[in-house]
Order: sequence, then C-alpha cells, then structure tokens
Amino acid sequence: MKTAQEFRAGQVMNLDGQAWVVLKSEFNKSGRNAAVCKMKLKNLITGASQEPVFKADDKLEPIILERREVTYSYFADPLYVFMDEEYNQIDVEKENLGETANFIVDGMQETCEAVFYEGKAISIELPTTIVRTVAYTEPAARGDTSGKVMKVAKLDNGYELQVAAFIEIGEAIEIDTRTGEFKGRAKG
Repeated sequence: MKTAQEFRAGQVMNLDGQAWVVLKSEFNKSGRNAAVCKMKLKNLITGASQEPVFKADDKLEPIILERREVTYSYFADPLYVFMDEEYNQIDVEKENLGETANFIVDGMQETCEAVFYEGKAISIELPTTIVRTVAYTEPAARGDTSGKVMKVAKLDNGYELQVAAFIEIGEAIEIDTRTGEFKGRAKG
C-alpha cells in the first residue's frame, strides 16, 4: 500500500476493484486544512476518467503492470498491430493510445513497450524521444529572430506541432513523446 501523495503520473492503482492510471497528481496543503492530493485518473479498461481528491495519507493499492518490448507492424482500423520478440501479434485499440497514435508511422524503427493488464494489451509506450521528418512548414520570416521564435510544422501523418523558426521542410527533428513538443534538430 502507498499513500496518495506517493502516486505520480503514469502509476496505476486499484480503486473500487478497477485499475486506474494516474494522469496528473497535485499535492496541496493550505492553512489549517488537511493536506490533500488532487488526481486525474483514467480507467484502463473503460477509458472513463475522474478527478477524485484524496487525503494525503489515504492508503491506496498500487498495481504493477506487465510490459513487453514490441515493434509496430501495421494499422487495421481501429487496431494498431505490434509484434513482440516471439512474433506474437499484439493488438491495441486506437482510442487506448491517445496522443501516442500521433507518433506511430509506417516503417517506424523505434522499439516500443506494450503495457498489459490481466493479459490484455491496454496501451503502448514510445521511447521518450523519437525522430520524425517535417513534411511541411512555412519559410522562416526574415528579421524575426528575437527571443524563442516558433512556427507550425506538419509531419507526414498530419500531426502539427510548434518548431523552431530555422526548421525547414524535409528536416529530421526530435520530439518528446511525453509532451508532444519539439526538442531540436535530429543529430547525425
């Protein structure tokens, strides 16, 4: 058992007999009131969400999930299909991937982790940093060089993100998959 204040984003807990992943956790201690933890939770099976408030010292049961390395194979609407080292096919529904689906493309070389709950694949975790190519972006505006200048760029799959003004069409960029934000030019 862990206290509510020990749970961080990405950890999973058993609440009322169901598995909930912590999307966000905020500790709050104000004045004479008891310390509380506000959490945003998502049900791993149904996808429902809730935002409960726990006392900081409430005891909650953590759940350890099975993880396995997989590689992306293909998309068969609404399923993303992956393969593990033993060539077992692992299907994950598109709606369970959330923002992760924005970075899954045909021919991707990155190894991912499939997350299993009670034998069923419930989500995919990508490496923290991935490299993608910019399909389209406007040319940089001349003279607009003060501060951190950003512009919109579109990837091959249509995903749009803010990139530095010096990035051009066809350049490989690094993206932080946790936030979906531009990190920099790809090295090498």
